[in-house]
Amino acid sequence: MKHESESDCCAPGRPAGEARTPPPGAAAPPAAPGPGPGVRLAGGEFSMGSADALAYPADGEGPVRRVEVGPFTIDAHCVSNARFRAFVEATGHLTDAERYGASFVFGGLLPEDFPPTRAVAAAPWWREVLGADWRHPEGPRSGLAGREDHPVVHVSWRDAAAYCAWAGRRLPTEAQWEYAARGGLEQQPFPWGTELRPGGRHRMNVWNGTFPDRNTREDGYLGTCPVDAFEPNGYGLYNMTGNVWEWTADPFEPGPPAAGAARALRGGSYLCHASYCRRYRVSARMANTPESSTGNIGFRVVAAAP
Repeated sequence: MKHESESDCCAPGRPAGEARTPPPGAAAPPAAPGPGPGVRLAGGEFSMGSADALAYPADGEGPVRRVEVGPFTIDAHCVSNARFRAFVEATGHLTDAERYGASFVFGGLLPEDFPPTRAVAAAPWWREVLGADWRHPEGPRSGLAGREDHPVVHVSWRDAAAYCAWAGRRLPTEAQWEYAARGGLEQQPFPWGTELRPGGRHRMNVWNGTFPDRNTREDGYLGTCPVDAFEPNGYGLYNMTGNVWEWTADPFEPGPPAAGAARALRGGSYLCHASYCRRYRVSARMANTPESSTGNIGFRVVAAAP
């Protein structure tokens, strides 16, 4: 199930089509919940992408181009464990991680006496942990106590799409996501402006210290944080960078997606650090296969503007 690529350091993935059981069905979902905590955005034209010399050319952030998006509503937060639990209880959905029987976990979150597991060769801090899934983020001995308001993780693009079908929502396009993440600012690297820590204040959940061996937790967290931690951006949206990578609707490569084609993720995660993964910026992007799941990937949803 191991798959290695240039973005394995950020979030390893499964090869497309590597399924041990049939994929989740697309049967008509049971009753959907009421509206989520959506923020209506008017849309408009903005400069998408980045010409940052420190960006990763293979990621395709550039060139900077003018893009227009229509009005839409986006959730202020990522989907939390509590909200995902409601979906699972209503539908009986089985996630890809549960079907595969394993998912990828950052080794620094595992207890010292955790049994040896297979690592990703290109990024040995990633461990393939049997029994890791959204209910058990660090494997069978872990749970969600105290993390109901944290973003759900170990969810694949297919799991996110199934949630959207139930909730009457959809995943944002990359353009919608970046427009929202910028919070009304033009060509700034972060949702709040140019400085990583304006006035010395931490504004997002990323790695602090020396990766991957020492995290000082100066921002207050080692793993995920609550979906409403830190100050929101100018549009009232939380954690648009850091905390967890977020699935989008779009294929990573331009054009109509082929079956199993990698999908684009945005926003970076709690594991991002300037020494190896400076992807905690609003223009940064990463690819992963639709079946893939890790402990630092989640999602938020959008809807048509009322």
